[in-house]
Amino acid sequence: MDEAVRAFMTFLDVERGASRETLRSYASDLRQFVSFMTAGASGNRPVDPATVQSDSIRAYLQWLDRKREKRASLARKLACLRSFFRYLQREGLVLRNPADDVRSPKQAKQLPRVLTKDEAQTLMEVPGATTGLSLRDRAILETLYSTGARVSEIVGVNAEDLRAKEGLVRLRGKGRKERVVPIGDVALEAIRQYLVWFSSRPNNHHSSLDKTALFRNNRGGRLTVRSVARIVARHSRALPGGPVSPHILRHSFATHLLDEGADLRAIQEMLGHASLSTTQKYTHVAMDQLLALYDKTHPRAGRAMKIGMAKDGKK
Repeated sequence: MDEAVRAFMTFLDVERGASRETLRSYASDLRQFVSFMTAGASGNRPVDPATVQSDSIRAYLQWLDRKREKRASLARKLACLRSFFRYLQREGLVLRNPADDVRSPKQAKQLPRVLTKDEAQTLMEVPGATTGLSLRDRAILETLYSTGARVSEIVGVNAEDLRAKEGLVRLRGKGRKERVVPIGDVALEAIRQYLVWFSSRPNNHHSSLDKTALFRNNRGGRLTVRSVARIVARHSRALPGGPVSPHILRHSFATHLLDEGADLRAIQEMLGHASLSTTQKYTHVAMDQLLALYDKTHPRAGRAMKIGMAKDGKK
C-alpha cells in the first residue's frame, strides 16, 4: 500500500496542485491508516489496497473513536480515504471504493467562535512593541485580522507579495490559487515597524535566513503554521473565552465586515471561498450576535418579553 500512497501524493501535488498543508494532512492520515491495517494483518505483512473492505474502514474509525478523536477529525480522515481509493479506482488498482459505503460521523452543528470587536482590538495590542519579536507577533496578528487569510496563506506570503502603496497583498490559497486582497493601514504600519527591526538585526547573515519570506522565525527562516498558531494562542490567553486559533481571526474578520454592511460576495472573494454557501455561515453568526444584543438591551425583548406575556396570560 505504501507505493499506492506515494503515487496518490504525487497526483495531489503535481496534478491537483494541493497546498503544503493539504499534502501534510493527507500524508499523515494515510500513514495512520496504513499502520492500522498493517498491525491487523497476519505477520504484519504489507497490505494490498485491493483487499481493503468497508468493514476495515469502519473498524479503523471505531479505533479512532475509542482514542477519543473528534468527530470532525474522523470525518476528515474518512474523506481522505474516499479520495485515496477514488484515485486507485480510476487508475484500475482497485475495483471499487470501499470508503463509499461508510457513513460520515454526524457533526454537531456549531457556529464558529467569533471575537467581539473589543476583544479583537485588545488582542492586537497584547504583544506591545518592547522587543523585535513582539513587533513581529503584532504584525502577524494585525495581518490575520486585516485580511482574513488562512494561517497557511500567511506563512506563505513573500515580501514581494506586499503592495503597501496600493494597500494590497497577494495570498496563495487552496489548490495554489492566488488572490489579491486589501490590507489595512494599521496592519501595514505594524509590518513596516517589524521589517525595520528585522533589517537592523546583526545576525541577518545566518545560513537559515529565508530572503523571500515576509514573516520569519528568530533564526530568519520562514515561520510554520504551527509556529503562528502558538503565537496567536499565547497572546490570546487573556481573552475572556480563552486562547483562540488563527482561524478564529478569519471568522472574526468576515463577521465584522458583515456587521458593517459588507456585501457577501465581496467577503467571499476576500476569503477565497469557492462557494458562496461556505461564506453564508457568517450570516448566521452575525444574526446570532444581533439577537443576543437585542435580548440583552431591548426592554421588551427576550426573557423580559416572555415574562410579560406570561403575566398577561394569567390576568
